[in-house]
Amino acid sequence: MARPPRAWHRPIRIALATAVALTTLAATFPSVTAAPFPPLPLSFDSTFLSNLTAPDMAPGAQSALAFEVSDPSTFPAMTNAVLTLDVYAFNAFPGNASSSSAVAGTPDLSSATSSGTVVNVSLFGLIPGGHFFGSVAVVTASDTPSGTFAVRTALSFTANGTSYRLESRGWFTTALWTSATELTNGSVTLNLTTLGVSGVIAETAILVTSSNWDWALALILGAAIVLVGAGAWVYFRRASKSRSGAR
Repeated sequence: MARPPRAWHRPIRIALATAVALTTLAATFPSVTAAPFPPLPLSFDSTFLSNLTAPDMAPGAQSALAFEVSDPSTFPAMTNAVLTLDVYAFNAFPGNASSSSAVAGTPDLSSATSSGTVVNVSLFGLIPGGHFFGSVAVVTASDTPSGTFAVRTALSFTANGTSYRLESRGWFTTALWTSATELTNGSVTLNLTTLGVSGVIAETAILVTSSNWDWALALILGAAIVLVGAGAWVYFRRASKSRSGAR
């Protein structure tokens, strides 16, 4: 006759099941790590990158995307400063996409050292309190579609032996951005530790319009004007009849 199970068998089985469950949960939820770049005061965010101006151009044309990078006088000297520009999304206003979306004819950027949809610009000679005015060439192909090409930005540099990196909205997923900018009560915030960057900077977009696009826009505007005119005519006719007593 088999002996009845001992009383300690059940606690062991419970402990083993708990350990397996905890291991599964640990694999399901990613571990929390420290931010790779130390946060900077939010007042610096709009100081580093400004006057970001993207062109409005036609397919097959060439233009330029201009920018200004500053080193705040209250900040230690920046070394190894590099500005990254990345055409990362099509048919989206800046910040509305979180991943690259390549299409045929995507505009190319060109700096002194690189070209393509992503370029890096080395910012030489930037001193505390100084400004760097620069630009990169933008070239569209004959088959570049009409629409908006969002350009995200990133600025990396070293100061006092510490590496910093600021990024624009387009580098973050919607879920990560929401968790870093919205409190549980719905209030707005900005948690740079959650984003893992030193700050958030602006981004821009290249607008491409073709002659066909212009004609379509003109037709849409023309139709809108006709509808507005027809609506006004109906309104005034009704108002006139109402004053004359007609129904």
